[in-house]
Amino acid sequence: MKAAKEAITPAEYKAFQGAYDFLNRELFGGSLPHVLVTLQRHARVYGYFSPERFVGRRDGGEAHELAMNPDHFGRTDQEILSTLAHEMAHVWQQTHGRPPRRCYHDREWAAKMREIGLQPSTTGQPGGQETGQTVSHYIVPGGRFAQAYHKLEGTGFELRWQSRTEGDGTARKTKRASKTKFTCPECGQNAWGKPDSLLICGECYENGEADVCYLLAEPEDE
Repeated sequence: MKAAKEAITPAEYKAFQGAYDFLNRELFGGSLPHVLVTLQRHARVYGYFSPERFVGRRDGGEAHELAMNPDHFGRTDQEILSTLAHEMAHVWQQTHGRPPRRCYHDREWAAKMREIGLQPSTTGQPGGQETGQTVSHYIVPGGRFAQAYHKLEGTGFELRWQSRTEGDGTARKTKRASKTKFTCPECGQNAWGKPDSLLICGECYENGEADVCYLLAEPEDE
């Protein structure tokens, strides 16, 4: 195994922090607050936003979480950073707009996405619905995001790490069990179902506490 020549953690997280700061300036006028960017390997998601997920251990401050899934870093850097910008639109709405309850992608969020050069779409392709519980997007050619990424790319920006891949470039697949355990990130309740099930915790949903906004990825090939 070839060892890395430099410390991986600060280099990769610095890249994401730099991308966040750059896109904040270029697309949001520098109006977004600092967030804690994390790498999370959640099944079937490209990334997610969770408001006020972290609290300061010393000063009691609060910070949002913006998570990116390295299992889907087999895409281009531009596509990966479009996911970052998608979640940043959630940060913008949480900070400056009127965030909907229960992670709904509403018209205000969709309008901000179009403004920054990402077209919201439930299918990730032209013709998809702009709003809904789970909404993806595609990059508008020549739009503000595309122009900003081209500018960032010109500085030598690149992401260097992703989850281990096989020869066809898809994420490494683990043996799928007939039943998979799901745990609610809010209350810790468990449920079991097929690995590709999409489950909602009834208790947290009814109480309005299900505040994690997931961006669904395309299902993996069998």
